[in-house]
Amino acid sequence: MTLTKKIRVALIYEKSNIFMTGTHFDNTYYHFFVSALQRNEDIEVTNFLTGKIFDASILKNKFDIILLWANAKFGMPEKILNIQKLDIPVVAKAGDPEDAKYVIGRHEEWKINYYFHIIPEPYFHELYPKKFKYKEIPIGLESSLYTKVTPYDKRIKNKILNSGNVGTNKLFSKTLYWLRERSTINPYIGYKLRTMCNKLPYVDYTSTLQHEFVNDKYPLLLQKYAASIAATTDSPSIKHLEIPAAGCLTFMEITERNKCQYLGFVDEENVIKINEKNYKQKFEMYLSDVDNPKWKKIANAGREHALKNLSNDKAVDSLVKVFEELI
Repeated sequence: MTLTKKIRVALIYEKSNIFMTGTHFDNTYYHFFVSALQRNEDIEVTNFLTGKIFDASILKNKFDIILLWANAKFGMPEKILNIQKLDIPVVAKAGDPEDAKYVIGRHEEWKINYYFHIIPEPYFHELYPKKFKYKEIPIGLESSLYTKVTPYDKRIKNKILNSGNVGTNKLFSKTLYWLRERSTINPYIGYKLRTMCNKLPYVDYTSTLQHEFVNDKYPLLLQKYAASIAATTDSPSIKHLEIPAAGCLTFMEITERNKCQYLGFVDEENVIKINEKNYKQKFEMYLSDVDNPKWKKIANAGREHALKNLSNDKAVDSLVKVFEELI
């Protein structure tokens, strides 16, 4: 839908926010906030790169929406002055779940009307009061990076890729984490199944940083493999979008806890559903018959679903609907 008049959006973030430079090892937020927002025909976005303090009074009568990169401590100014005096709705990306208790006061301080992120609504309201308005929007999949991928039949099939943050499976490391950190930031909690998968001899693990596939190169890693693992314990992550988009047969953690069902993936139709009880069985089912054409069919269906329904452009369309509701 194209509006008769574009919604004027002021996007605020701190100028040292590495996620918004396009040079970070992870460019998913950059492509949503910088690339995709600018492409949308219904909004006109002006970026405000701030210092530690930002005086919002300069926005008066010039914008319809104030969009905050996050309600978090990182990546945002320490203070936003005079935002309370403005009659402009404020929308914010919800920060990382482990930070919720530290930034909840910013709801009133920054006059936030609405939140959004990929995390499911029930999980958001476990962290924040029920009265806070929230929309689950899967952000981060930049479809232009997945336009051309290696054909499924030309990929590694006798191994399954696992990537991202995990625990080491070493007792000393595990003990340290349990003593100092009991939140989802602990990889043995937030990435429990992903960590468990690394014990298997047929799982190839690539860490978050110790490789060449950073910035916009992550799709190049994914398309080396016919199959890959998308597993997070409490909520779907952007990997749940990226891995199927790359044309991988995606072993996706879908549980009552992480509420991944809302992304629309269906077991044995466009992903293979796994959990802590059945993951070995599901992996071995695939590895015992890697050339079965059904795996390619499922992988292709997952790719089609992700690119059609879960791209950054679709996410921005959903965010624009939030803007329309507020103005």
